[in-house]
Amino acid sequence: MSVGLLAVVDDILSAALKASAKTAGVVIDDAAVTPQYVQGLTPARELPVVWRIARGSLINKFVIIIPIALLLTAFAPWVLPFLLIIGGTYLCFEGAEKVMEWFGMHHAEAEEDVRDEKKLVSGAVRTDLILSTEIMLISLASLDSGLGIWMTLGALLVIGLVMTAVVYGAVALLVKIDDIGLRLMKNPSRGVRRTGARIVASMPAVFRVISIVGTVAMLWVGGHLVIANLAETFWHGPYDLLHVVTHAIEAAGPVVVWIADTAMSAVFGLVLGLIVVAIVTGISRLRSRNQPAKATH
Repeated sequence: MSVGLLAVVDDILSAALKASAKTAGVVIDDAAVTPQYVQGLTPARELPVVWRIARGSLINKFVIIIPIALLLTAFAPWVLPFLLIIGGTYLCFEGAEKVMEWFGMHHAEAEEDVRDEKKLVSGAVRTDLILSTEIMLISLASLDSGLGIWMTLGALLVIGLVMTAVVYGAVALLVKIDDIGLRLMKNPSRGVRRTGARIVASMPAVFRVISIVGTVAMLWVGGHLVIANLAETFWHGPYDLLHVVTHAIEAAGPVVVWIADTAMSAVFGLVLGLIVVAIVTGISRLRSRNQPAKATH
């Protein structure tokens, strides 16, 4: 009995390892996006907030994504592309908002939201829901269809747990590495103190790079999700254009093809995100205009 159980566990781990290898790109994106939500907090609150986001990520995966993905795969697989289009559009919207903030065009309430932990966590968990959905759906599609429902469920649970630990372990390290530098600066050794000072001095630049990478990741992943799933539903135009361009430069090698694919997906995501931002801004302005009129009655 114990040998049989070990064999089952080994099969689940092997399947999870093979499937999770294909999600590496999205995992990197997730790790790059999340630190933005912790910026502006006091050092004492950084790890507790990362833990709250990680806990929300586990709930996303175990309570929402995996059960719904298995049910929809079994009974209504045609719904999944539409859900991914909605999720991708949301990522494009968030990415476009951040690009606008780089140019000083941010909403008035943005400054108030920066230190509001509840809003930070809920925003990060919403973004994680989209990225985690893609991670789990890629994993599900990569699993052998002959595994059976319980083996598939076991593999997805393992993937969800490991991916969450990897992403938020990396995030926790990133947000606390400046504290490590400060401790090194108190070391008796002069060389260690210099290393600590360099770490602390480099962190603002590191976080700027992370912010840029995270924003580009949102646009890339969101744009790619929308392009790929539009092609599976009712509009092949963007996907066909992407295919034509990548096919034309195929001789340049897989790296160049990947860069072109990523750049085109990110540009598509930015354009789509800006359109959504314009719509949301227009609606919010209409509401703000109507509110005083209602108050006079």
